Amino acid sequence: MIKTLEWTEEGVLMIDQRLLPTEEVYPVFRTYEEVAYAIKEMVVRGAPAIGVAAAMGVALGARDTKTDDAAEFDQAFNHICQVIGSTRPTAVNLFWAIERMRNLYASLKTQNASLSEIRQRLIAEAQQMHVEDIAANRSMGRFGAELIPDGATVLTHCNAGALATAGYGTALGVIRAAVEAGKKIAVFADETRPFLQGARLTAWELHKDNIPVTLITDNMAGHFMKAGKVDCIVVGADRIASNGDVANKIGTYSVAVLAKENNIPFYVAAPISTLDLNIASGEQIPIEERVTTEVTHVKGAQLAPEGINVANPAFDVTPNRYVAAIITERGVARPPYTESLRRLAK
Repeated sequence: MIKTLEWTEEGVLMIDQRLLPTEEVYPVFRTYEEVAYAIKEMVVRGAPAIGVAAAMGVALGARDTKTDDAAEFDQAFNHICQVIGSTRPTAVNLFWAIERMRNLYASLKTQNASLSEIRQRLIAEAQQMHVEDIAANRSMGRFGAELIPDGATVLTHCNAGALATAGYGTALGVIRAAVEAGKKIAVFADETRPFLQGARLTAWELHKDNIPVTLITDNMAGHFMKAGKVDCIVVGADRIASNGDVANKIGTYSVAVLAKENNIPFYVAAPISTLDLNIASGEQIPIEERVTTEVTHVKGAQLAPEGINVANPAFDVTPNRYVAAIITERGVARPPYTESLRRLAK
């Protein structure tokens, strides 16, 4: 299995996803500031992986805070959470993970736990979240595999595989589980401009697992749908509103609209931690705007005129009417999502 990230005594080990597929490098991020940098600069990406990395960053910062004074530790802990929480605005798993670490810390304080015990318990919690994420992905895969017909060609957008999680994957976890169930599955992977997660990461993962994959540019998806070459679509998510609106990598909305036009089921695979039941719709989801050079340059090579105006939203929101089902580790939600998602989240 691909190792996305791991807790070590030296720090948080992560595969540097910016270098894939040509280099497979595993640097260790030794401070919470370095973990925050890794999240912000896309060394690690994908909502579930960001959540686990955030928890490990909080634990690392707490472990290495050099004070025996409870008040000083409390101030430092809040600062660590704020720094890591300021890295990426869209993926709700980041905030879910930090809140889980905050809640544990608050509970331990009320129990008058020592700072030594608090540090150890925070580390254990982050490690537990890593284990839970892989288990959730495998469960999600089993539920989702039932929706994928034998012999199907699946289209996916961005990377929602092992690299986007603690391991196994959400959308790619569904595909992996279908293959493990004995189904013959082939995949179209959108390149996913501008950061090319599909070309660099999804294609790499599937090729490594010997799952047949064909890389296509983003603007080819409609052509293959219309030609009858796509049987279903499975994508991940960075945040899902209570009504089933889905924020995912930019370009997902276009794929969903094309799927609806061509009567192709569009599925979303995401853990319960990606649900944001506090917001009514996708209109309330913050959309991260990333640096313009991701659009104007590829691997340092300039493609666009100097000084050109550039927009680079990292995500878009797909309205729930385009989503046939949302696959979670607790089961499959179908419309109306305001009811089915809350049932699963209980």
